[in-house]
Amino acid sequence: MRRTRLWKGKHRIARAVALLVVLLIALGGDVGYQVGMASSHQDQEAFRITVDVDLVLLQATVRDRKGRLVSHLREQDFQVYEDGVLQRIRFFQRDDVPITAGLIIDHSGSMGPKLGDVIIAARTFVQSSHPEDEIFIINFNERASLGLPGAVRFTNRLDELEQAILKTPATGQTALYDAVGEALEHLRAGSRDRKVLVIISDGADNASSRSLTDILEMAGRSNVVIYTVGIFGAAESDRNPGVLRRLARATGGEAFFPSRPSELAAICEIIAHDIRNQYTIGYVPADPPPPGTYRAIRVVAHTAGSNRLFVRTRTGYIAGGAARPENAKGVK
Repeated sequence: MRRTRLWKGKHRIARAVALLVVLLIALGGDVGYQVGMASSHQDQEAFRITVDVDLVLLQATVRDRKGRLVSHLREQDFQVYEDGVLQRIRFFQRDDVPITAGLIIDHSGSMGPKLGDVIIAARTFVQSSHPEDEIFIINFNERASLGLPGAVRFTNRLDELEQAILKTPATGQTALYDAVGEALEHLRAGSRDRKVLVIISDGADNASSRSLTDILEMAGRSNVVIYTVGIFGAAESDRNPGVLRRLARATGGEAFFPSRPSELAAICEIIAHDIRNQYTIGYVPADPPPPGTYRAIRVVAHTAGSNRLFVRTRTGYIAGGAARPENAKGVK
């Protein structure tokens, strides 16, 4: 009898909480969010995410005409347009917060002479990142694997990350998509709200069981930002810069193509600084899109008397899907 009463009491509490949530939504409250999906029109079918309510979140990087990061802007300095319609900003944040980051390192046969520069680049990335970042390594040739020992899921220790990269020999073919897929799955174990992947590779995929479409969909569902670094010469037959550009563009990241491996460290420092100087902007669409509808996004930044500013973020999203919201504190 006592167990029955206890169960009934818990059931009544659960019903009351559910009713309160419904009332909050009806009154305009936000209890979750929809993650913004970036994509060109050919990528639209690969990006489908769901949400409890319609808050679209964007990570935005702003640079001036000389390419310098601009990190002093206020909420009123931004305008967000969805399908050309000005939106009201409901969430705004510019904080240097720790992230979960994965370094995806190509260990195919042609990478052997370049791994020394990759180690230096990884060290530079860690030293330039937030001291409380949690980082992991994915090594890949024709197979993808976690670099850190089984008991260590994430670390920010340079010695552990260097050993994680060195443990895999440079041999075999290139399973890039499988490596990105494994990294996206591992990101779920991270405790940070913001997720980033950095891919360093010198060739196109020629050994994966996953497809590019699979990876684009996974990336969209995780709301990750992907930076890619292609280190290959113009004459290399297996180069595929288009794939690296597409992965970066679809997630609001950036693709880099250094002319020589020795430039890797400087690029990884740029990426780390980029991550630490981003704005998080959220809005609720004035005209909520039906499920499956593509909406284009344009973000504009300006200040009184300033020269033109350039904003890099996701270019759009497809409404609908089924993603679990993580955190929407501060929504107005």
